[in-house]
Amino acid sequence: MSTFYNVLSKLAKKYLMPDYLEGLKRRGLVVGNNLKLLPEARIDWSHCWHIRIGNDVTIAPRVHILAHDASTKTHLGYTRIGKVKIGDRVFIGASSIILPGVTIGNDVIIGAGSIVTKNIPDGVVAAGNPCRVLCGLEEFLNRRKSEMHAVPVFDETYTLAKNVDDEKKAEMNRKMKDDIGYVC
Repeated sequence: MSTFYNVLSKLAKKYLMPDYLEGLKRRGLVVGNNLKLLPEARIDWSHCWHIRIGNDVTIAPRVHILAHDASTKTHLGYTRIGKVKIGDRVFIGASSIILPGVTIGNDVIIGAGSIVTKNIPDGVVAAGNPCRVLCGLEEFLNRRKSEMHAVPVFDETYTLAKNVDDEKKAEMNRKMKDDIGYVC
């Protein structure tokens, strides 16, 4: 099992900032502070200078951020391009796709697997294909805070970062039964 975590750690180090992200920045990508770019996330390298990412943004695994659409190249001889702006304190869920010309506001959560085709305003939770606003961020967070009183909540010793052991993993599953929980 530790070999798996060593590989995962190496992948995370590769994609969290160093070469991949630095290369994009050299090409013109604008990134704020505290970007968490998780493994297999892809930012359009061929048009990255059209993309701005704010502060405290998390881009989950397998997210694609595109600033170009080559579907018109064969028929029109031109590729469609569009600026992409991602605000501050944004979370983009796993396997989402952000299309050219989209602005995502501040304090936004984009649900996993979403296809963002239009602008998303500040302070909302949005998801789907096509992505649409589901509720306000405060409403969503209040529902989750209430839920935390009814389900198990685990501290950071239950995470990979703190080397969670098999006993704690089993305890988590036992306490969650067929439900969910929260971990720090």
